[in-house]
Amino acid sequence: MRYCKHCEAKFDPKSQRKRKVGGRINECADCVEDLGTETTVKYLGCASADGKMGAISILAFESNEDRDQYKRAWDNNTGRHKGKSCHLGQSNTAMSGMKFRQVSENIMNGNHKGKL
Repeated sequence: MRYCKHCEAKFDPKSQRKRKVGGRINECADCVEDLGTETTVKYLGCASADGKMGAISILAFESNEDRDQYKRAWDNNTGRHKGKSCHLGQSNTAMSGMKFRQVSENIMNGNHKGKL
């Protein structure tokens, strides 16, 4: 248990609510929300697959709005929760104009059996 540096209330830094709202280790969840001290934009992991192989890219965005917009476009364009119907029409969402940087990438070898 810790004491909040703003309101001096006792709180659990490992609680589910504290983890959700973020903030510094010495700030309770209520103060983080009330004062708006959490400014970190969380990473976004995007997974794709090519046959039996999978790949993941981890992206960092400049704003939560860009992150949410990219996630909605990624889900729509890759067919998440849609099955194969996403590729049947021209319903792909534009993914331009969002500012992000690639933090990490893990792309497996698509030619994993040594065949060309």
